[in-house]
This record gives sequence, structure tokens and C-alpha cells, in this order.
Amino acid sequence: MLDTATYTPRLKALFKVSIKAAMKEEFSYKNDMQIPRLEKIVLNIGAGAESVKDSKKAKSAQMDLTAIAGQLAVITKAKKSIAGFRVREDMPLGTKVTLRGDRMYDFLDRLVTVAMPRIRDFRGVSGKSFDGRGNYAMGMKEHIVFPEINFDKVDENWGLDIVICTTAETDAEAKSLLKHFNMPFNS
Repeated sequence: MLDTATYTPRLKALFKVSIKAAMKEEFSYKNDMQIPRLEKIVLNIGAGAESVKDSKKAKSAQMDLTAIAGQLAVITKAKKSIAGFRVREDMPLGTKVTLRGDRMYDFLDRLVTVAMPRIRDFRGVSGKSFDGRGNYAMGMKEHIVFPEINFDKVDENWGLDIVICTTAETDAEAKSLLKHFNMPFNS
């Protein structure tokens, strides 16, 4: 059993010890509070058309996302009815979870060191998926690359959206921060 009182995630310790100093030197910040840091990571599975036909699909996606995140995911529901998509108001369409603090650092560590190397034909992630305000968004075609998911019990392969929010003000600062966390950019 892990002693949570003394446990510090590996990437959080790395950030405090070496990444902060490297970022301060690279961008010549005058104050430590100017140094960009991770704010939160948002994970999302959109069950979409499958959940319209079978409402249990959203529950299945919720259980899988909860296993991946280590935190209870919430089911997202339709805000309004759209007849063309056969969607009614309050119909479950997907699931999401927001990670902060130690769980965020643990997830990023597992994403970079365990999940990404398990992706078939992986050549790195795009370095252009920043939003202009220092946030990075990426998608994964299969959620089964995470070791928490048992292949034999998976009834559906879900796509997974991952948004990494930072306090960086520019994309260059955010990219540099994520590179220090060993994010494998291909460009």
C-alpha cells in the first residue's frame, strides 16, 4: 500500500528539481511564479452514435475512463434534442474526467512512458496541436493502450481525447514545458 502522506509523483518531483530551473533559464523569467506549470488534464470519451442505440455504452465508457484516470468519470449528456442524429435531451453521449494535482502528474507519466510506446506505428505526437494560449490537445484512436484496460473484457474500442492545460501564455512556452516532461513531439 502506498503511503499517500509521503508519496510524490515522479514528474512532480522532476518539475520542482530540474524543469523549473531549466524553464527559468530558457525564457529568462524574473519571478518563479512566471514559470509555466501544468494546471489540469481533461480526458474525454465520446460514445456518440453507439450510445444512441444502446445506453449501456456510455456506462461502459465511463468504467473504462475511470480505470484509466484513477478517478470517477462523469457521464456527459445531450443539452438539446437533435432529430437528425436521433438524440434526445439528457441522453448519455460520453464521459469525461478532469485530473489535477498528483493524479495529473501520475497520468502524464503513464501516458508518456507506458501508453504511447504501446501505440502501433507510433512516430510521436503533433507539435502543432496547441490552441494559442498554451494548451495542448491530442487524440488517441484506441483506449486499450493503457495497461489498466483488460483486452479480454473490452466490448468496444473507444477513442480518447486528451487536453493538457498549462499556465503558459504562449505555445512556445507550453511546448518547451511538455518537452521537458518527455512528450515525444514529431515536429
